[in-house]
Amino acid sequence: MTERLLVVNADDYGLSEGISRGILRAHDAGVVTSVSVLAVGPAVASSAAWLRDRPALGVGAHLAAVGEDPPLLSAREIPTLVDRRGLFRRSWRAFMTAAVTGRVDMADVHREFQAQLDRLVDDLGLTLSHIDTHQHLHLYPPVAQVVTRLAADRGVGAVRVPTSAAPGPRGLVIRHWSRALASRLSVAQLAFPQAYGGLDEAGAMTLPRFEALVDRLARGQADAIEVNCHPGEPTPGDRARYAWGYRWEEELAGLTSPFLRATLQRLELRLGRFSDLPAPGIRAPRAEGGEPPRRTG
Repeated sequence: MTERLLVVNADDYGLSEGISRGILRAHDAGVVTSVSVLAVGPAVASSAAWLRDRPALGVGAHLAAVGEDPPLLSAREIPTLVDRRGLFRRSWRAFMTAAVTGRVDMADVHREFQAQLDRLVDDLGLTLSHIDTHQHLHLYPPVAQVVTRLAADRGVGAVRVPTSAAPGPRGLVIRHWSRALASRLSVAQLAFPQAYGGLDEAGAMTLPRFEALVDRLARGQADAIEVNCHPGEPTPGDRARYAWGYRWEEELAGLTSPFLRATLQRLELRLGRFSDLPAPGIRAPRAEGGEPPRRTG
């Protein structure tokens, strides 16, 4: 069997200095090969400079239209994305409720996402290998259209295609949107790993769950796999502000475990980045079985 590519991507870089330091530890001493940087994160300016010392670490954009942190643009510029205080809706559920009832203007999403890309590339000097979104909002087809257009216009060659193995209606909807997103990206000649894991396990990617996930995904036929994760070293203040119930330290311990590299070697998985992806594929990520999705970052 030829070794296949495994991209282990840590989300929420820039959320705080403690989260960012934990992600870097998961790269330096573990298996994280790529990060997604949150342009609206309070620590993005201070922690972006740390990425320059790690040329082997892939860097992408984690675009946000929801969450605890404010947007880059003013309420006047993106009125349908914010409340009277100029703050985002907190969760994907609130965003989706507004979007499906016609209260979100995708032009506002485009403007805010464009500003976030400008901050990462023009202001902070980052070179982006991929784009994804906070809480996977780009699974929703209108947001997917915005993200696809921005990736193509900016010359960012890859976009995450999340999926879920969860039973029930929610899992069915996610898988349907995942296939639609994969088809959209293929038409646009944008690359993506054909297998994915991490949405269902978000905030709880412990060593046993990571090993079980990659074992399941490696049994498929995909040439490239992405697993996204959330390691970190949060302060008490981080836990209070981002009260998601995430197990950041446990994820960090699992991702730096020496046992994990042995598992990847046994499964003949080669660690790499989004920039190592082969030519854009045409198959959507597949998922069989699993646990109900958790809130994702």
